Amino acid sequence: MNLANKLTVTRICLVPLFIVFIELQTFWSILLAAAVFSAASITDLLDGKIARRSNTITSLGVFLDPLADKLLISAAFICFVNIPVLGIPAWVVVAIVSREFLIGGLRTIAATKSVIIPADKAGKFKTIFQIIAILVILLVLVINTYYWEFCDFEGYHCVLALILDKTPFWVALITAILTIYSGVCYIWKHKDLLKEDA
Repeated sequence: MNLANKLTVTRICLVPLFIVFIELQTFWSILLAAAVFSAASITDLLDGKIARRSNTITSLGVFLDPLADKLLISAAFICFVNIPVLGIPAWVVVAIVSREFLIGGLRTIAATKSVIIPADKAGKFKTIFQIIAILVILLVLVINTYYWEFCDFEGYHCVLALILDKTPFWVALITAILTIYSGVCYIWKHKDLLKEDA
């Protein structure tokens, strides 16, 4: 297994660790969850670059890289639904995760026809935005938890409270819209694969 694939596998292995930390819902555990997610995101940036520069792109890597992204992103958003203070509705997360399943299915259909669907610009932008969105939501969660655990919450500044209250929802909603858009782009671009079966 080459270095790029090892980084991808590492990202997959970090997902359960992220889930454990964020589910504990203490200030320090959420801080650790943010650190784990950041580390996993860095592997996402590195594995593709390393594979291209060293000319070690493999079928395993092409399969594992988007799978690792889907696991990491889906795990984060599903965990967020379980944290009421964030106010992220389940339907937003369902929209994000459903897109990942649909494109995964499209890639499976393509694979049966010996066609590899690489990530396009919309897909890459979507992934970058998802990572940024999750980091923003984690930052909000860290600040929120810090105030609850270590500060006099009655002294919580009303403007800051309003920002922390609304930001996760709007960030998640924009992410869902971009995610759905990129999914539509993928399906439209590769609609001939579906037409053949239809």
